[in-house]
Amino acid sequence: MSAKNILLTSVGVFLLIVGLAGLFVPILPTMPFILVAYVCFNGNPRIRARLLRNKVFQKYLENYQRNPGVKKTIILMGLWPLWGTLWLSMVAVNRLWSTILLTCVGIVATIRLLSMTKSLKGS
Repeated sequence: MSAKNILLTSVGVFLLIVGLAGLFVPILPTMPFILVAYVCFNGNPRIRARLLRNKVFQKYLENYQRNPGVKKTIILMGLWPLWGTLWLSMVAVNRLWSTILLTCVGIVATIRLLSMTKSLKGS
């Protein structure tokens, strides 16, 4: 496994855990984290297939595969809770390494989510 795949799988596992926490924490969005984690697992087909078999997320992930675009307004609404949660985590942990890590995760997630927007015709 390449260093890139290891890094992406690690980020994917982190995002998956955060997304699963969103099932129990009302202010934490679940699906943006699960979708970005799913994309991070591109280099690990076993984990990707297992996530796709999950009954809770299966219909959302299959829909993502068929229609890989999301309206820009939905993406922008999802970015606020994403960054708000990351910021709260940074403040709670109050360590430089966690701030750097969470900022990097936020940037990668934001870039990926913005790349998922439909064209202006579809918005």
